[in-house]
This record gives sequence, structure tokens and C-alpha cells, in this order.
Amino acid sequence: MKLEIGGVGLENGLVLAPMAGVTDLSYRKLCKEQGSGLVVTEMVSAKAILYKNRNTQELLRIRDEERPAAVQLFGSDAGIMGEIAEVVSEGNCDLIDVNMGCPVPKIVNNGEGSALLKEPKKVEAILTAMVKRSKKPVTVKIRKGFNDASVNAVEIARIAEGCGAAAVAVHGRTREQFYSGKADWEIIRQVKEAVKIPVIGNGDVTGAKEAKAMLDLTGCDGVMIGRGAKGNPWIFSQILHYLETGEVLPGPSVLEIKEMILRHGRLLSEDKGEFTAMREMRKHMAWYTAGLPHSAALRNEINLVETLEEMAGLMERYFVG
Repeated sequence: MKLEIGGVGLENGLVLAPMAGVTDLSYRKLCKEQGSGLVVTEMVSAKAILYKNRNTQELLRIRDEERPAAVQLFGSDAGIMGEIAEVVSEGNCDLIDVNMGCPVPKIVNNGEGSALLKEPKKVEAILTAMVKRSKKPVTVKIRKGFNDASVNAVEIARIAEGCGAAAVAVHGRTREQFYSGKADWEIIRQVKEAVKIPVIGNGDVTGAKEAKAMLDLTGCDGVMIGRGAKGNPWIFSQILHYLETGEVLPGPSVLEIKEMILRHGRLLSEDKGEFTAMREMRKHMAWYTAGLPHSAALRNEINLVETLEEMAGLMERYFVG
């Protein structure tokens, strides 16, 4: 299931979706180790980079061991997007991705993210500028459309291909849906049939069988996994095993979950310091332990943890055996 995007070779077509507050350095590393063929940073504002916002430098950091990796930019000004694509492409990322799918109101109300789906001419201007100036291949993430009255993923994908984009990822929901309802995989199939560049399907892949079903139904070249990877970096190794053997692996053992949580906490502490890491681990802990016995009590206790040592002690008490 190898995949090539703009000359960048991927071991497989499984992609960790960009997720704000989730796909930082630490989590990308864990997903890469589990077999993700491509990881993508949290989305970064092109304007924030232009104005040298301090926080953006951390978001742009990529380690060699997580490559191939993409930086995802968002913005709506073609001039700025082109300029920042050039700047970012001089770093050690392998691809520059453009966010044209984010449904969050503050992004959309600013004319960015999925709001761009309503403006095909602006899409063309942005991608033309970025492809022209970037030293790395440019890809784009889109949705089915802005709402059910304007389903235009095929049109936008064709524009992207015409501008020289190297691949397009399609989330099978409209902006209006956010993450509710069911993802429409049929639109992914339509996009795949309409363009020659690689198409990556996204939406409702929560396990190995869903990944194969999407590949079979749509003919897409890769599968992007977002919410299904929260607290579940193992999803990548499980999908790869299933695609190769047809065997569904059992979920991680309680001991494996415990070890992954501790490792995640250590990596976050190295990157962001213990104080920030322990606060960020609260949401990750909720995802890792969802459905486990006593998980509600564990989530209450993790809110009081402030050091790695305290977290390790908590893990020892809860994960016995």
C-alpha cells in the first residue's frame, strides 16, 4: 500500500489527520511508530507565521524520525499563503498542506478553512500562489462542500489538480455537518474518479474494517484518520495488519495502554515541560481509558496530577496486572 505524493514516497497510505491540540510532536511520534505513513502538524495560521507569533515556531517543529511529515497552513490571502508556503518549505517538512476543511466558527467567520469552499476563484488563487513559491509539494484538505446545497468537492479537487496540487484529502461531510451524522464516502469515490492526483479519504474510519471498506468502496489512494486515532495510536498497526492478512488484531492490553500513557507523558514533558504536559495529558487520558473499568474515577484523579512521578503512581494504582 505504498503511496507517492509529489515525489515524496510514503511507506503506506495511512495518514494521521491534523488535529488542533492533538497532533503535536509527541503524538505524531507515537503514531509514526505504530505505522502511520504520513503525519500532519496541527494547523498553523499563515498570518501568525508572517507576524512572527512566538507560538507558531513550536507548531512548525518537525523531528527527522517522524518524517515524512506535512505542515498544515490555513489562511485566505493568496499573497500571504504563497509567501509563507515558501518560508515553511525551506524547513524540514516534506509537504505543505492547505486547510480548506476546518468547520470551527472562528476560522470560517474569518473566511478561512471550509469557508473557502464557497469561493472557488479564491481557492485557485491561493493554490496557484502556493504551488508557485513552495519548494515542497502542496496538498489540500477539503470537505464534501459547505452545505448540502453546495456540494462541490469534485469541482474544488479539479481546481486543485489544475493548480498543481500534489494530492487532495476529502472529508465526506459538509461544513454544516461538522462531525455529526455519517460521512459520505460516495463523494470521495466521485473525487477519485474526477482527478489523477492521489485522493485520500477521510471520515468515520475508526478501525481496520472501516479503512478497508473505504478503500474498496471509493478506490481512494490513502486513508486519513482523525478522531479514530485519539487515544488510539495502535489504529495504524491494526489497519496495516488487517490489510496485509485479513486478520483483526485484538485491542491493546491494559498493560500496553498503561505503558503508552506513561510514554506519552514522558514525551510531552520533554517537549513542553511537566507543568504543561500533565495538563495536556488529562484529555489524552480520557481518550486512552474510554470504556475501561473505573475510567471516570481515573479521569477525576488525573486532574490533580502535576508531575510525571505522580502520574506514574496513579498508573500503578489503576492498572494492576
